[in-house]
Order: sequence, then structure tokens, then C-alpha cells
Amino acid sequence: MFAGFWTDWLWYRSLHYSSVFSTTLKTKIGLFFVFGVLMATAVGINIWLAHRLRPPLSAMSMEQQSLDRYRMGIAPFKKWVLLAVTALVGLIAGASAAGQWRIWLLWVNGVPFGQKDPQFHKDVAFYAFDLPWYRFLLSFGFAATVLSLIAAALVHYLYGGLRVTSPGARATAAATGHLSVLLGVFVALKAVAYWLDRYGLAVKSSDFKATGNWTGLRYVDANAYLPAKTILFCIAAICAVLFFATLWRRTWQLPVIGFGLMVLSAILIGGLYPAIVQKFQVQPNEQAKEAPYIQKNIEATRKAYGIDDSKVADYSGKNDSDGGGEKLRKDANTTASYRLIDPSVISPTFQQLQQERKYYQFPSTLDVDRYKGADGKDQDTVVGVRELNLNGIPKRNWINDHFTYTHGYGMVAAKGTTTDPNADPAGSPDFTESGLPTKGSSGGGVGTYKQQVYYGEKTDQYSIVGGPQKELDYEKNGERTTSYKGKSGVSLSNPVNRAAYAVAFGEPQILYSGAIGDGSRILYNRTPKERVEKVAPWLTIDGDAYPAVVHGRIKWIVDAYTTTNGYPYASRTTLGDSTADSLSDGDRSVVAQQNKVNYIRNSVKATVDAYDGTVKLYEWDSKDPVLKTWEKAFPGTVEPKEKISGELMEHLRYPQDLFKVQRELLTRYHVTDPTQFYSGSDAWQVPEDPTHKDGNAVPPYYLSMRMPDQKGQTFSLTTTFTPNGRPNLGAFMSIDADANSKDYGTIRLLKVTSNVPGPQQVQSELNGDPEVAEFVRNLRGTDSDIEYGNLLTVPLDNGFLYIEPVYARGGSANYPLLKKVGVSYGKETVFKDTLGEALDAVFGESSEQRPPGDGGQEEPPSNSNPTVKEALKDASDAYQDAQDALQKQPQDWEAYGRAQEDLKDALDRAAKAENKAAGDKGQQQNQPRSQSAGGGSDKKGG
Repeated sequence: MFAGFWTDWLWYRSLHYSSVFSTTLKTKIGLFFVFGVLMATAVGINIWLAHRLRPPLSAMSMEQQSLDRYRMGIAPFKKWVLLAVTALVGLIAGASAAGQWRIWLLWVNGVPFGQKDPQFHKDVAFYAFDLPWYRFLLSFGFAATVLSLIAAALVHYLYGGLRVTSPGARATAAATGHLSVLLGVFVALKAVAYWLDRYGLAVKSSDFKATGNWTGLRYVDANAYLPAKTILFCIAAICAVLFFATLWRRTWQLPVIGFGLMVLSAILIGGLYPAIVQKFQVQPNEQAKEAPYIQKNIEATRKAYGIDDSKVADYSGKNDSDGGGEKLRKDANTTASYRLIDPSVISPTFQQLQQERKYYQFPSTLDVDRYKGADGKDQDTVVGVRELNLNGIPKRNWINDHFTYTHGYGMVAAKGTTTDPNADPAGSPDFTESGLPTKGSSGGGVGTYKQQVYYGEKTDQYSIVGGPQKELDYEKNGERTTSYKGKSGVSLSNPVNRAAYAVAFGEPQILYSGAIGDGSRILYNRTPKERVEKVAPWLTIDGDAYPAVVHGRIKWIVDAYTTTNGYPYASRTTLGDSTADSLSDGDRSVVAQQNKVNYIRNSVKATVDAYDGTVKLYEWDSKDPVLKTWEKAFPGTVEPKEKISGELMEHLRYPQDLFKVQRELLTRYHVTDPTQFYSGSDAWQVPEDPTHKDGNAVPPYYLSMRMPDQKGQTFSLTTTFTPNGRPNLGAFMSIDADANSKDYGTIRLLKVTSNVPGPQQVQSELNGDPEVAEFVRNLRGTDSDIEYGNLLTVPLDNGFLYIEPVYARGGSANYPLLKKVGVSYGKETVFKDTLGEALDAVFGESSEQRPPGDGGQEEPPSNSNPTVKEALKDASDAYQDAQDALQKQPQDWEAYGRAQEDLKDALDRAAKAENKAAGDKGQQQNQPRSQSAGGGSDKKGG
């Protein structure tokens, strides 16, 4: 126990969050002692009182004679027995109360919501902060009363105050008075429970066939249960008075009659009467009876989940403009930057091309972010951190696992909209950042940064760094070692600390190993979600922490939520169920899997430094009363929103888990008319992901796109809906995910008014295309297989454009490579080598402008011109010379510079010759080729 306490204190102190540890600890200790003492005192006093009220010894019956030996055995140890019993119940009660520290802090620091419930007109804070604490106090009172009653009855029986088989009175007057008072307290507490139950109806969960999960009052609650609870409160209060009156009457006749009346009333008034009201008043005309309460539920649910300001618009779904294919083709270029690199598919390709060493790994699902492109504009970028994989190290032992292999190395980034036109094999991602010292680190706007990754999503073991044992850094042309220079972790220079960690981790070698010395520090609790959850245990953590390069460091960005399940009338949802989709896995699961909530806000943005583990919490939703309450409880832990730097703000985005919860609610709560809501005629569902056959919902996709009411593209989070039980498209949802946007968090819903194919239908249409069938046959012939990427849906000129990248996997390259692009618009579905070709084919037009994110390989310049052929050969030679210069030790930067000049000269000659031969058309085709080739050289050269 001491080792666990001491190491926890050291860990919080190393992060400068010792106030969280001390506040939590003081609260738990305070609750433990206060309620432990209260319980022990209540039980102890009643045991003492029952003993003091024992009757004088008289001629003993057989019953008393059999009990006499117990009395004799206890007599010498009565005080110790009393202390032992009271200590035991006190410890149990104290431990139970200590677990309620969150409820206590919410109650004592509660901030008003400024919103009142429609039934009792109390502030929402009463239900969120006050009512849970009152219910705990009531439960504690019941427990103390029942235990005291049992203990007192046993003592009275042991000393003759109560008799079971003896003739005459079964209880002495003193025992009768004592026990009746305790029963009166119990009944009085029951009266309080009936009164609190009235308010509990506003947050009560029940099943309702119109909505399934229901929270709040319905007609039968307001018109039967509510008056019944009031009546039962009055009966219980009277019954309690009758029990107290036995102190003077010395008989249980009236209290027993009163208690029986209360039980009968509870059955008739609290059970039978509501059932009659439901059967004969509600069921014959349920829609009309429930309409006012459905309206309250709709309004409260939409407000509690932040979906009340959704912008809803009707959308045809079918193009009826007069612009023809040429206009559609041009609009397609500007409507979205089509992300063809699917972060859920491409991870094995990152692993193959960028892993570098077997002891590195990438997450199974990569992340989408934004970085500056060569033109200075934001471009969607797929990123992943090269983290440590202990299973890949050559030899597993304690030193290697915890001292030598301690960290990952670098972040890898690739353009989300294109593949690399110069890559071999074709279809590989266009990497703009490799995260390695000998490769480019500025092609995607990432810049120079600290590349060692000591804290990451896959880093779940402890490491000991900074001491005499050197750590293995990235290897290049021989082994390279380093020693940790950061300030994170806990010092092991102190023998007390070493002993504590040896016990806490069950590893005796920590105590005596020679690999630990001056400067040694132990790093643990190293995943971003784990660190944020420990420094802010009152937050619920988003399932997807994602990396970004900010101020020269890799920062893990973690979205965190404040929640409650005490928002009156708002329907509850289970976070684990609402956030599940086809991308959910062990890395992307919400921490509070089975948390049932009916209010949620993304109130905190957190960062974790990948090098030194520093945790920063930033206030995001400054109006959230739950966050304000926790800030009062833990002052100074959350920094104001103004402290978020501009560079960090560029990478903040709308969180996926909150989006999933909101879209799940919007399947029903997009309807605001109670009659229509009751009928369920316009209910939606989140469709199954057609690219995965696991039956899970389609995941939301990050995408830079323009909605019909927007002037330009915005980084957005999107999803589709289908009508309940039908495959066609019912609606499209987009939310502004760019933290710098003034419309951040704005939900836009397009309700489809025509019969438009849904995702599953589009996928089926694509699967049935003859070109797809031929492509699959050809792949199977090379021992390869097809793998579908994300099916993107984009509104375009009153219609919907579907775009799906198609990957090939197997053969000589057993990892996904982008080979084809499927596009569908209206009744046209095509399957081509590049996005540009597919858009040309589906619209029947050729565009002079390349579409954003043409993911196929660009056509090579014509090689029929001998000048072009010679220039390209010179370019190839110059590129190889540059690579050779980089491979030398030390690297020959002078030779590298000459090779770059030769490369540029050769490319310029090729472009001029091609332009002269092909005219303007050739110029349009070859200029991007020249730029991409040149950019590729810079990138590969570093």
C-alpha cells in the first residue's frame, strides 16, 4: 500500500499535477473518516443503548438459559467486541463513501446551468450535482439504520429484552421503545425517498416503444406516479410519527397498522393505479397523451447533446441543372479535395515502406490532419508515428526491454489526395515526411522537430532512461545510441524510490541493478489517453489521440469530454455502443466504455508531448457548467483557451467520438414534431460500412469539402444516413471540423427528397461493373486481391458524388497499393486508373484543370522525342548521383548540390522539348510532371 501511494505521489509531482493527487486523496480520506465514524457511532451507540436497556436478571426460561453461556463468554470482552464490530462497519462504510468523491466534489462545487426543467422548474444543476449526493446520503442513512436495527435487536435478544419462545411479553418496554424509534427513522427515510423519487422521475430511464430508450416523465408519470409519490410521502411521514409515539404508548399496535397501510398504499397507489391509467387512459390514445412529453424529451435531448442548432435543408439528391457535364466536371474540381489515401487501409504500406526496423510499428489505423503544401495551402495529410514494437527486437530480456529499446522515432506523413508519381511500385503514398534524419522533413510543411517518441499509443511498458545504460536510437550505417535528456519520469537516484518501484512493479532488479545509477529516471503511464485520464480523472477521453508537429515537437492531441447522466428529459446513450464503427479497435475505444450519459460536451483539448510526456489541459467550451464545476474543484489544472497557440490551433479538429454520439441521436432527433417522432416514419439509421463485411456502422470521414451553402472548402467530418430499414440515401451530415473556422462545430444536414442510391447500393453497383470483375480476375491471377478504401460521399450540384479508391494487395507487394478509382454520380458508375479519368468518364467531359487529389499516377511525358528521352536519362542519372552523395559518410553535400542543379536542368530541357512538340496540351500535361518530379527529388534528398 505504501509503495503504491508513494509512487503515485511521485508520478503526479513529476507532471506538476500534485494538486490533483492531493485534492483527490484529501477528499477520499475526509469522506472515509466522516462517514466511517458516523456509521461506527450510529451502530455503536445503538449496541451500547440496547445493552444499557437490558432487563434485570430473573428466573430464566430455557431460552435464556441457552443464551446465558454466550453472555458469559462475551462478558470479559464486551468492550473489545463493541470496538471490533463498530470498527468493521466503519471501515466498510468509509471505503464505500470514499468511492463517492466525484459526487461530493460536484455537489460542493456545483455551478448552475441556467436552464430549468419543464416539470419542477428546478435548475439542471439540481439533477446533475445535488440529487446524486442526496441519494447517497439517503442510501447511507438506510444502511446505518438497518445495521443499527439488526445490531440492537441481537443485543436485546441476547440479554432478554426480546424473547422468541418464552411465555409472557415478547419484548420489554425499553426494547419496544428503542426498536420502534429505529423503525420510525427507517420509515421517515422512506418518506424522504418518496419525496426525492418525485424529482427522480425527470431523469428516470424507461422503455417506450416510440423511442426505445426514454428519459423523463411520460403521461403516466406526471398524472399517476407523481401524485402517488406525494401521497406515499404523506403516509410514510404519518407512519413514522406513529412509530415514534411508541415511546409513550409502549405498544406497536398503531405503528404496525400504519406500516401495513403504507405497504398496501405502495401496492395500490404506487403500482396498480399507474397501471390502470396506462391501460385505460394512455393506450387508447397514446399519441395524443404523450405528445407534450415527447416534445419536452426532443427539446432536452437536442440541447443536452449540442444538436439543437443543426442547420437542416432539403436536398434533391438528383442533378437538374442546365450546365451539363462540362459544368459538373469543373464543379467537381472545386467542391472537395478527394482523399484517396484511406488511413484505415494504408497502414501496412506505411509499415512496409517506412518501418525501417522491425522494432518499429505504426498503428493499425492512421490519422488525418492538415499541413501546408508546397503552395502554402492546407492539404489533407495522412500521418502516423513510428512507435516502438518490443516484439520486433532481436533479443528479449529485461535490459533490452526496459533500458535499450525505449522509444520510437519520427512521424511519417503522406499527402491524402495523391500517390507518388515516381514511386516504385506504383500506387505508393506520396510521403512528405519520413521522420528520419537522412530523409526529407519539410515537404509537407512539418518542419524540423524532435524525433524521439518516448510517449505514444503503443507504449505501454515502463522504461528506465538517463542513467549509465545507453539507449538505442535510430540506426543508420551502424548502431547509434543516445541518452534521454528530458525532465519527465521519476528519479531513481533515491534508494527509497527504487525500493518503492521494485515493489510496485514486482521487479526486484530495479532495487539492485547496476544499469541504474545517477540520472536514471523511470517512465511509465506512457499512453496519451492514460496520462490525460490520470491527471484529469473527471474527464471522459476520446478514443482517438492523434499526433501533430507543433513548435518543433510531436504532440499527441487528445479530446476530452465532460458528461453527466442527470440532465432531465434528455435520453441516455451508452458511449461504448454509440462510438462503435468499422474503425473501432483496441486503439480507438472510449475509456468509459459503458458510461451511460445524457449530456456531453467537448470541453477540454489536451496535449501530451511525445518526448517528455508533458500534459497540458486547455479549456475549450468555456460555457460548460460541468467544466466550471470541475475547475472549482481542481483550480489551476485547466489553462484558459487563450493559451492555445496559433500553431496548435491549426491542428485541432472536431472529435470523432462526439460526432458519432451526435449522429446516433440525430437518426431519431432530427425530427422535432412529436407526432412524426412518435410514428417513427422519418427515422434514419447509420448504414453499415460497405467496404467492410463486419456489420459495423460506416465510420465518419475527415474531408476538405464545400457544402451547398458554403463558399469554399472547409475541413469537415462527414457521414451518411439511410432511412430505417431501407438502403437508399436518406440524409448527409457534415460538421465544420476546423478549429480556426468561425463555424466550427456547425452541423449541416441535407435531407434527401429523391430516391438516391445509398452507400451499400453504390458499392454493389461498383462490384458488378465489368471492368471491376476483369480487374479482380487479373489480380487473382497474380495471387493478389482487391481491397476497397473509404467510400466518400460529396454533395455536388443537387446530386451526390461517390468516390472510392481501390487498392491491390499481394503478389510481389504484399501491402495495399492504390490502383484504381471508382466514381459514381447519378446513374453513371465508372472504374478507372486515376481520379481524373474517372471524373472525365462519369461526366462525359475532359477538364483542363486536374481535380484536387487525382490519385492515379500521372501520364509520363512522351518518349518519342529523342530530346526528351535524352533529358529524362540525364535526369535519372542526376537523381542517382544525388542519392550516392547522401549515402557517403560523411555525406557529400557539395556533390549533392551539383546533382540537384543537373536534375533541374534536365527536367527543364525535357519540359521545353515536350511543350514544343505537343503545344499547349503538352504544356498542361508536362508542367505538373516537372513540378512533381522536382518536388520528389527534394523530398527524397532531404
